[in-house]
Amino acid sequence: MSLDIIQKNSLVAGNPVGQGDLLVVKNPYTDEVVGTVVMATKSDVEQSIDKALQGGRKLSRHERFQVLEKARHLLTQRREKFANLITSESGLAIREALYETGRTIDVLLFASLQCLQDDGEIFSGDTSTQGKSRKIFTFREPLSLAVCITPFNHPLNQVAHKVAPALAAGTPVILKPSEKTPLTAVAFAELLYEAGMPCHMLSVLLGPTSEIAEPLVKDSRVQVVAFTGSVPVGKRIASAAGYKKLVLELGGNDPMIIMEDADLGVAVHLAAEGAYRNSGQRCTGVKRILVHESIHDTFVEKFVAKTKEYVCGDPFDPATVVGTVIDEASAIYLETVVNKAVSQGAKVVWGGTRTGALMQPTVITQVPADSDIVVHESFGPLAPVLSFKDVDDAIRLSNSTAYGLSAGIVTKNMDNAFRFIKELHVGSVNINEVPGYRVENSPFGGIKDSGLGVKEGVIEAMKAFSYVKTFSVPW
Repeated sequence: MSLDIIQKNSLVAGNPVGQGDLLVVKNPYTDEVVGTVVMATKSDVEQSIDKALQGGRKLSRHERFQVLEKARHLLTQRREKFANLITSESGLAIREALYETGRTIDVLLFASLQCLQDDGEIFSGDTSTQGKSRKIFTFREPLSLAVCITPFNHPLNQVAHKVAPALAAGTPVILKPSEKTPLTAVAFAELLYEAGMPCHMLSVLLGPTSEIAEPLVKDSRVQVVAFTGSVPVGKRIASAAGYKKLVLELGGNDPMIIMEDADLGVAVHLAAEGAYRNSGQRCTGVKRILVHESIHDTFVEKFVAKTKEYVCGDPFDPATVVGTVIDEASAIYLETVVNKAVSQGAKVVWGGTRTGALMQPTVITQVPADSDIVVHESFGPLAPVLSFKDVDDAIRLSNSTAYGLSAGIVTKNMDNAFRFIKELHVGSVNINEVPGYRVENSPFGGIKDSGLGVKEGVIEAMKAFSYVKTFSVPW
């Protein structure tokens, strides 16, 4: 599918920047130019901060609700247009792009509804012998300024998961999206302005890390930094940010654990969906498939047959299930990951080949537990399969990496299910579901190298973008 070349600009409080280098965005599948973005400069950073802190008319809760609701309706009307844009600049299959726009519509819905919810508590002062006849009340106040840094793998939904809760909380945002998928982010900001969001509430800055992201992260006027991306960058942000709130959603190495009593049809389906959806580019994607040794061979046979159904090709073809990864360099890296796994003793039983930025869904068996593909996160449609002996062994294997985001378990035995829930060192456990299952307002986030334990999801994100104020009165 061919689209006209889209021309966008970084935005300072709704106004296009006037100067800056030109960022050229190409389609990973065709290598054709999709669009251009005028990038921001250091002076735009200062202007964005000033505009946000100077503020403007504060919206009531109902007005914030109206903005988010109108944005939801506009996005619903333009769902196919946004999906085409996502596919054009990211190479994700069009079915994935349509799914992502649907998720973003949900984010806007839940964020708008939260605007209408009271968020306070009441404490009685006479509950203690040391107390008094008073009532203590709490409510939430917005932070003065948030910086949000988003990745390429969900060009729309990752942006919405930060901007919509911040707007619902009343906190202005300076957004720094990925230079690999900037067009969708700018288009979403323009949609929010159209929906009535005050311009001072959002700026979108593209540009070199040293000129844009680093100054924003370090600036003492920024009260919270919300980042989704790689572990090394997240840790650099943590060390540079100083005295401010941090919301870090980092990498994952999520296991799908398949017990001997599992429904194999369910297990095969979930493993494939978890490993291959979004071209495997999800922090919550299935990165390790742990299968009980008694069913290992049968599972692999069925899993390979299922993998063959995941057509890899032209992202705009409705029959395509797996589009490209973000660029050819990433596909080349994934190819080296597979080759190194083989050199460490693993066996490729399906896939493993690359064409440009297309990486075929790949099933790998006989994978050593200490091999790189198991220990480190591979951000692509790779499915290493390992066997385990019993529950203890599965828990040990699952907990053996530096990550702790989520896990999926396939079993009919609820005693085992509860053991996994209690003993896996992760932020979430899903029984008979993929590791990444959630809805857009449920808490989400990991521990260890997957994050600081601070949750995202609309409700938790609104807490991160605000603070609790208490007051008391005689009663």
